[in-house]
Amino acid sequence: MIRRNTDFLKRNNYASLGMPVGPYVHFIRHGDTLYLSGLTAYGTKGQGKGMSDQIGATFQQIERICQSEGTALSNIIKVTLYVTDMGQLAELRQSLFEVYGDHIPASSLVRVESLFSSEVDIEIEAIIAL
Repeated sequence: MIRRNTDFLKRNNYASLGMPVGPYVHFIRHGDTLYLSGLTAYGTKGQGKGMSDQIGATFQQIERICQSEGTALSNIIKVTLYVTDMGQLAELRQSLFEVYGDHIPASSLVRVESLFSSEVDIEIEAIIAL
């Protein structure tokens, strides 16, 4: 039997993050876990800037979601990072160490040819415990 009751899922968008133009939401909450769609620095002060600025701007958005849902960046379980330039790997790693501190999550790094805008070099998906 296929379970079709989606009442146990919370789907949410945050106007402060810019409303999605496609068929997705910023996150879905399932039980004690948040599943975040890919976020970028697009529409922030980090847009069009270097890797560390884009990472900082993106994690600020992730932190806003965490705070609104009663959790913290330290509860990130897994991230998937999509980057357009592996030449920025050292800056990427340094920035991530600064964000994570002692709470390093599981992680995947995927090089992509491009993202939806030439002004963003990284997109970050996250799974976060509540």
